Amino acid sequence: MSLTLEPQQRLVVAIAALASFVAFLDGTVVNVALPAISEELGGGLVTQQWVVDAYLITLSALILLAGSVSDAYGRILVMRIGLIGFGIASLAIALAPTPLILIIGRALQGAAGAFLVPSSLALITSTIRGPRQGKAIGMWTALTTTAMLVGPVLGGLFVDFLSWRYVFVINVIPIAITLWLLTRLTAHDDRKPHVHIDWLGGAMCTFGLGAAVYALIEQPNFGWFSPAIWIPLVAGILLFVGFIIRQRTVHDPVLPLGLFKIRNFWTGNVATFFIYAALSLNGFVVAVYLQQGAGLPATLAGLASIPVTILMVLLSSRMGALAGKWGPRLFMTIGPIVMGIGALLLLSVQDDFNYWLQVLPSMIVFGLGLATTVSPLTTAILGAVDTSRSGIASAVNNAVSRVAGLLVIAMLAAILGGALDLAGFHRAAIFTAGLLALGGVVSFLGIRNRMPQPDDAATSEAPAAPAS
Repeated sequence: MSLTLEPQQRLVVAIAALASFVAFLDGTVVNVALPAISEELGGGLVTQQWVVDAYLITLSALILLAGSVSDAYGRILVMRIGLIGFGIASLAIALAPTPLILIIGRALQGAAGAFLVPSSLALITSTIRGPRQGKAIGMWTALTTTAMLVGPVLGGLFVDFLSWRYVFVINVIPIAITLWLLTRLTAHDDRKPHVHIDWLGGAMCTFGLGAAVYALIEQPNFGWFSPAIWIPLVAGILLFVGFIIRQRTVHDPVLPLGLFKIRNFWTGNVATFFIYAALSLNGFVVAVYLQQGAGLPATLAGLASIPVTILMVLLSSRMGALAGKWGPRLFMTIGPIVMGIGALLLLSVQDDFNYWLQVLPSMIVFGLGLATTVSPLTTAILGAVDTSRSGIASAVNNAVSRVAGLLVIAMLAAILGGALDLAGFHRAAIFTAGLLALGGVVSFLGIRNRMPQPDDAATSEAPAAPAS
């Protein structure tokens, strides 16, 4: 069968890519803006952590709920809600007068972003199947990756020549374009009648994650034995455990535990956890250290990762197509290991800083590994489930990746040894390489190239029966 996408399929990919682009753009832009934000509003490393993690908390926790809503009420409707909400929250952040208002705005932005990513990928997986799906996901990855290219560059330019506040309004243009393209799509929402959304489960997940992450971020300031730390930590863990237990008994779970009976699904998500924790750590540390440690302006710090982005744009579609044809296991094994080698190359960074000799080789190797990994990883996970559950499957995978980033940023002080100096930068590089090696090993041991047929997937991923 030809891998060429039909016109409406190309439109679906474009819409999905633009919707995800909006959510991913702020993830890349904000790292470049962090030093300027803390300089103007104050708060140091803690403020920087919260600017990142406030977004990730609501994104991670609500993305599961959004996946269920997407499957129940339609991907197009959910996408429209997410786009409009994200735009409003972005404008509120741009006007924030204090760190607290900014952090609240970031949390609201993450909540809106939670409705974008699962609905966009679900739109692809529900309308494009077979080998074309791998190609479509590869195209989605390549197009979405342009956020990694545009974000740091525009963010750096705004920070250096205007203000960090402009960083949060640049996504108005892709939001407007996506809303217009949705009007030209012939596909319609397939809404399921009589579906109940587990709002209580969603709240338990959100507050459980929020409380635990608060404790991890603030622990260096208060100590583990302070009631301000151990009470929210214990409460967060109990809420999250209660959330998992509830998912075994509720009729329409936010997190269908039956999905984890599918080998490629659960293995791919374990690999996702390690790989995306490494990506979040690497992105934060490199963007901030190049400014605060190496003394680069924000624009040059943003440009430093351009080789990674270029390789992603050039290779992701091809890697997605090859994974659809040959299977994802080889790509998911080699890719993270190559990325780990790239991370270790950052150990060559010294006080006598030289980008071309100390950072560029790392970016090239890291980019090759990332391009080899991302599309096959997404193909393996989403291709393992039936189209009727593609929204929640995408949401689970995205939640795993966001929770991974959330936790690693919350643990930043422990990883760095207290400060993002040269020694802390080197510790982060070693920790990143270790996480990526674990991702490659998990993929090698767990991923199987024989992708289940839709009928098989539908049977094997059925949720656990509710308790009587």
